[in-house]
Amino acid sequence: MSGYKRMRRQHQKQLIALENRLKAEMDEHRLRLQKELETHANNTYIELERLAKRHAAQTDKEMKSVAAEERRIQQQIVAQQKKELTNFLENQKKEYRLCKDKIKEEMDEDPCTPKEEKQERLSRHKETIQRSQAEEEAHLLAQQRLVYDRSCRALKRRSLVRKHEFEQEQLRESQELNKKRTQKEMEHALMIRQDESTQDMERRQLQMLQKLRIELMRLQHQTELENQEEYNGRRQRELHRKHTLEQRQQPRNLKALEMQIKKQFQDTCKVQNKQYKALRNHQLEVSPKGDHKNILKSLKEEQTRKLAILAEQYEQSINEMMASQAMRLDAEQEIECQALKQQLKQEMELLDAYQRKTKSQMETQHEREQQKLEQKVSIRRAHLEQKIEEELAALQKERTERIKHLLERQDREINAFDTESRSLGFRSLESLDFPKEDNR
Repeated sequence: MSGYKRMRRQHQKQLIALENRLKAEMDEHRLRLQKELETHANNTYIELERLAKRHAAQTDKEMKSVAAEERRIQQQIVAQQKKELTNFLENQKKEYRLCKDKIKEEMDEDPCTPKEEKQERLSRHKETIQRSQAEEEAHLLAQQRLVYDRSCRALKRRSLVRKHEFEQEQLRESQELNKKRTQKEMEHALMIRQDESTQDMERRQLQMLQKLRIELMRLQHQTELENQEEYNGRRQRELHRKHTLEQRQQPRNLKALEMQIKKQFQDTCKVQNKQYKALRNHQLEVSPKGDHKNILKSLKEEQTRKLAILAEQYEQSINEMMASQAMRLDAEQEIECQALKQQLKQEMELLDAYQRKTKSQMETQHEREQQKLEQKVSIRRAHLEQKIEEELAALQKERTERIKHLLERQDREINAFDTESRSLGFRSLESLDFPKEDNR
């Protein structure tokens, strides 16, 4: 029993050691998976930071290009207006000379007009022409200023529209959002692989634990069976030794019983002898002296006959006693053998039933553990798939919200700009044409 208990304790230690080793293995596995996810997240952060910088650089480059285009067109408008003003002033000078020459010709054709009056009329015409040309120049400058301001305003609107179009194009082809989705899909694939790896490890560990339990139970049952068989053999050997000893002791016991019967026979003979002597004395006393010889002979014969019968009876009793004792011993030993056999059979049946019960309980426990693990795996996978679906939906929602917010902001900006333009007196700015860039 002490060896059996020691074996049970050793089996328990083996199970605990395996459970601790498997737990440490699972902890190490989960830590490794966590580090993989953290590394992926860090790489994703670095990549998104790089994309954000590149996006900012592209935006800055585009805005600089738009600003440069705006300055170029403004310079072209200014140059064109300067050219128009120069041509206008040249035409005024020509027109002024023509009018001056025409007035002189008309005055030269009228010799009757005094010279002072001609000078005065010429001066008035000069003033009138100069005043008219100054008004026309002022009107032209005002028109040019209006055109310049309107063109600049239209340029700003076009730049704003180009900025909006660039933002929309960037958002449609957003490398950041695309990268986010790609990285998230890679993360999801990694999480699925990790979940499958964890499933494989959990199933393998449960199989190892259950396999060890089965092996330890097999050894325990084998030990129990061997112990029971050894116990059965010992009980049978003890009973056999007991019966052998009884068989050896039986002649001695029979001899003692025989001596006891012989002593009883001797005691009976002594009693009969006393009775015979008493009877003889009495017969001799009451009988004549001449009959004493015949009486003595008759009494002697009777005594001898009775003693012979008594001896025969005791001899028969001894023989019957010996036969009875031998049969009784055989019967008792057979009963003891059958009783021991039945007891050992029942004990073996009880052991077999107990072992079948413990084996069935273990199989039920293993099946319950397997079902529990599969349920745990199924629930964890469902949660993972739900998380993946929610994160992808969140990314799509982020893209939709960013597009919505961008369009709303751009609509507010363009409406605010158009409202400000109308308050400044500028309308239909989007219909203006601007000179193309000369690439020659």
